[in-house]
Amino acid sequence: MTSTVITERIATTTGTRRARPRRFRNPWRHPWFLEGFTWLYLIWSLAPIALAVLFSFNKGKSQATYQGLSWRWYWGDKVNSIWYNPQLHSAMFVTLKLSALTTLITVPLGVAFALGINRWRGKVPSTFNFIMILSFVVPELIFGVAMFFVFTKMPGLRGVGLGFWAEILGLVTWNVSWPAIIVQARLVTIGRQYEEAAADLGATQWQTIRRVMLPLLYPAIFASAILVFSGVIDDFVVVDLLSSNATNTPMSVIIYSTQHGGNGGPALNALATVMLLMSFVVAGLGFLGYRLMTRGQRIGGQQALTAIAGAEN
Repeated sequence: MTSTVITERIATTTGTRRARPRRFRNPWRHPWFLEGFTWLYLIWSLAPIALAVLFSFNKGKSQATYQGLSWRWYWGDKVNSIWYNPQLHSAMFVTLKLSALTTLITVPLGVAFALGINRWRGKVPSTFNFIMILSFVVPELIFGVAMFFVFTKMPGLRGVGLGFWAEILGLVTWNVSWPAIIVQARLVTIGRQYEEAAADLGATQWQTIRRVMLPLLYPAIFASAILVFSGVIDDFVVVDLLSSNATNTPMSVIIYSTQHGGNGGPALNALATVMLLMSFVVAGLGFLGYRLMTRGQRIGGQQALTAIAGAEN
């Protein structure tokens, strides 16, 4: 018996030889079923949108037969295109005005609510905070009907009536919870250490808010503005119930009412494509702006405190 055989037998009996590990195949490493289901869902969701965008560039009036690429329904047709049809043209600008004005009113109110609730202690602010969260649960249809009766039946507000300003008030009331809750979450993340340090350096409350808190809250404020603006673009229920005539009717209501009545055409597809493009542009700008604002975030608070240290009271 050779020395090699003896050595191997000794290693086997003493257990010094290491057993070759068995390969375990993880079934979740390549979950083909989940991947396939995800792709199926994406195709099912995006295919109708892609078809609607495709037929917005159709040369003819058909929404079933594609007849070639054309800009006819955007500005080529002198009667029915978005640019020349007064109803579609007006709806596009009404949507932009509603979104911009609602955002300009809603975001400062939401930030003020967030600061007040975050600084206010007791059962009353907790109740207000619960009411704001409850607004995410209340169906928009119930809220819209309630606002309709407020502006048409309630004394004192009956003079407002239905129309552009009723839509603004309704949209502000419906969307104010977005910046309030987002900024509150940001305040909880920041904590009170920056404010306390600014107070130790001799800053007033206004200086603390302007030079410390607002720079730290800018990402949350910006994200709130993007959410409110994009949410108003495709809002339907509130604006439909509070609009009075075609001069204050946004794109969502025009698309629904015209297509539901059977009078739709490629021009509505073009209007819907513009609406979709607005949402994508706002979301893209929001993403880029948020990345830029949060790039130097960790030293932003220190820079603010350094500025306060040499600021005049």
